[in-house]
Amino acid sequence: MNKIKSSNVLKGISFVLIPILVLILAFSIFHMLFLHEYGNESKEYTKTENFSTAYFRFVLNQVTRAQNVSSEESNNYLELEDENGNLYYYDSSNYSYDYFQGIENYIKYIIVDKQTNIMYTNIRSTNYSEEIANMKNNSTYWEYVDSNIDTSIEYINKDNIKYNYTYYYSNREVNVIDANGDLETRDLDDFNIYTYYDETAANEAIDLQGGREIWNFLIENKTLPIYACGISSILLIAIVFYLIFAIGHKDGKEEITLNSLDKMSYELITIICGGMSITFLTLAIAALSMLNYITILFAFIGYIIAYMISSIWLVTSIKRIKAKEFLRSFTTYKIIRWFYHKFKNLSATFRNKTKESQKAFWYYVAFVVISLILAALSFTGLGLLLLIAFWIYVYFRIRKYVNEQAKIEEALKNIYEGKTDIYVDESQLEGILRRMAIYINDIAGGFSNAIQESLKSERLKTELITNVSHDIKTPLTSIINYVDLIKKEDIQNEKIKEYVDILDKKSQRLKKLTEDLVEASKASSGNIKLNLEDIRVKELINQTIGEFKDKFESKNLIIETNMPKEDIKITADNRYMYRIIENLFSNITKYAQDRTRVYIDVKKKNKNIEISIKNISKDRLNISADELMQRFVRGDKSRFTEGSGLGLSIAKSLTELQKGTFDITIDGDLFKVEMFFGTEDKNSL
Repeated sequence: MNKIKSSNVLKGISFVLIPILVLILAFSIFHMLFLHEYGNESKEYTKTENFSTAYFRFVLNQVTRAQNVSSEESNNYLELEDENGNLYYYDSSNYSYDYFQGIENYIKYIIVDKQTNIMYTNIRSTNYSEEIANMKNNSTYWEYVDSNIDTSIEYINKDNIKYNYTYYYSNREVNVIDANGDLETRDLDDFNIYTYYDETAANEAIDLQGGREIWNFLIENKTLPIYACGISSILLIAIVFYLIFAIGHKDGKEEITLNSLDKMSYELITIICGGMSITFLTLAIAALSMLNYITILFAFIGYIIAYMISSIWLVTSIKRIKAKEFLRSFTTYKIIRWFYHKFKNLSATFRNKTKESQKAFWYYVAFVVISLILAALSFTGLGLLLLIAFWIYVYFRIRKYVNEQAKIEEALKNIYEGKTDIYVDESQLEGILRRMAIYINDIAGGFSNAIQESLKSERLKTELITNVSHDIKTPLTSIINYVDLIKKEDIQNEKIKEYVDILDKKSQRLKKLTEDLVEASKASSGNIKLNLEDIRVKELINQTIGEFKDKFESKNLIIETNMPKEDIKITADNRYMYRIIENLFSNITKYAQDRTRVYIDVKKKNKNIEISIKNISKDRLNISADELMQRFVRGDKSRFTEGSGLGLSIAKSLTELQKGTFDITIDGDLFKVEMFFGTEDKNSL
């Protein structure tokens, strides 16, 4: 089922079949209506009632047109004289009243007004008396002379014409316009009418031959429209239901897929598609009315284009409905929803409005009312002056409010940036801004107190750590000294020697941890005295690499350095810079993967120096950079390696104390440290 509804081939075939089936259905319906009207006709075309009705209607039209020579119809007549000098009018027009038969092009007529003896005709001749005499020689003719009918056309002879609808409708009266331009009713008896059907010329005309062939085909195939109509209707209904079911579905997608066309304004799509469809369909009908092969081709092309445009509109409509986006695709709907929400918000505001919003509303109402009153009085000089003065007063009030609001904004900005010595003079403000100033002053005071308490707490923690470390350090020193003394004794028991070695290692580790703890505390609190001097960065790094050479080689680490050739200096404390590099290298020896490379890069730009150190960790670092730089946090969470978890924290604090920045980047097992020293922004590198 999914393949059927998402098959582009089936959809394409369906879209191709629809216009064909519609044409078959339309022609079938036309065929059935035709058979209902003319199905019993078995005569020649010129012997049918249809032909007779069209013939007589044309004759009556010519009588009316001929008599209206004083109106617009006079443009279609040429005023001439015959061989005897008698006035007559020659009809130079060629109107088509019935495109199916096209008989009006082949009916020749001479109409004589018995009151004026003026003749109207569409026959060019030098002898009209002879033309009148020869009309009865044609197989199809009709004459109305002195109120008597003489004709070869059965349905409009003197016995049957009274049953003709056109004759009955005309009531044998003709409406004409007289010489004064007034409407005048003339009886048909006021005219002698001579007409005949030029069948020879008609038989040579392509459009009439086509009409005759169509007539014969429709008469001979009476059962065809029943089957064609039934089959085409069933197929058309099935295809329409399939397309409604399948439109919008694509392979691998359950939801309805909308494209950019489906998201356009529905009104715009409807106007464009509707206008183009109607235009091409009108052109198709106009071309079809000419009834020849070329115009039929153009009519078909116009019909197909109109169908394609209509299909685009129908497809996007169905997709929007199925995707439940139909209403939302209307621009009108969006506008109504926008007004609805605005009205809803406005209503909610009025229901829940605060004192300040009420004041703002009534201020605005007062402004509008006063402005309207003063504007109405502006025709007087005093009213105009009062209006201008009122506007100036309102401007300065608004300006004062905006300036006071700017003070509040500036105070909030300072608090946001961490400044606590903020005070806004509330006595210079009024209304809600005054209350806001009071709140801001209270908040600023609270922040200041909180910061002081935080600094005090931090200082107490630092002192506690320092005191505890000092208290630990005194007995620890004794332990280390006594361990050294024991090691100098001649101890024969191997177990005791092993125990002494363990005591020595653990006491030294405890001593290092105590020193790191004190240093971390001092570094974080800034309680360190710096001895700033120019330091050669390359020399410091190379020296430290040399000191760690044995440790690097023990883990088969390859050190790759990339430093400029020229000497590089930074202003820092040499002892603490060494401690930073030492901590980072110590970190590498503990956590780097064996047999990998360590990259040390130094970049220089103007007065700025960037130092980056990269290595591959032996374990995946499932920890964030911020978390790793906190105290007592180690990359080795199993804590199998020796370390205090303070190395990176100390390095970061010491770097920042020396006006530098310290950043860590972790990407899987890649560990990267970047240090930046200088006066420019690090993003400039």
